[in-house]
Order: sequence, then structure tokens, then C-alpha cells
Amino acid sequence: MGDPRMTMATRAVLSALIAKPADEHYGLEISDAAGLAPGSIYPILIRLEQCGWLESRWEDIDTHEEGRPKRRYYRLSQKGAQSATAALAKASGRKRRGTVLRPEGGAA
Repeated sequence: MGDPRMTMATRAVLSALIAKPADEHYGLEISDAAGLAPGSIYPILIRLEQCGWLESRWEDIDTHEEGRPKRRYYRLSQKGAQSATAALAKASGRKRRGTVLRPEGGAA
């Protein structure tokens, strides 16, 4: 599978992950950091994993003892960290070039 589409939501998820690229993050944590609804991030995480940008694993806990369901943890792969950094930089550059200021100080 090729690179994922760089929607605003995908960029928000990648920005949340790239803040601590070596750490593992679970869905609600990513959702909060990205400022997105929890249900909206899972399709993005699945696409990123299918592209090889993410690795994931289920935590190994006793759900009864912990009193909560198992969490799936996500981490950027080496390819993902490099690709995410490049994709975010490219998107940021596009955004800057696309903004033209009017003499009054407003964006065109």
C-alpha cells in the first residue's frame, strides 16, 4: 500500500505521534493529543499501519484485575517516523506558500 492521504485529521494524528516518536500511545491518548473524536482516529490508525508507518500491539493485562479492557498501543515505525516528519514538513510548507497577506493584514 502507498502513502496515506494527508488529510487534516491524518496530520493531527501524525503530529500527536511524532511529538514522542519512540513512545507507545493508546487510542484515547492519541485522540486527546490530536484534538479529534476517538472514533475518528481509528480508521486513520488502521491506514497508517497498513502503510507501514505504525506498529501496534495489544497490551498483556488481566482485564478483570485491571477493571478495564485491553488497550491497543501504537508507535511510529522507523519508516513512519521518517515519512511522517517529511509529510508534515511538506504540508506545512504548502500552507505557508498558500497564504497571501493583504495590505490590511488579512489573509487572501
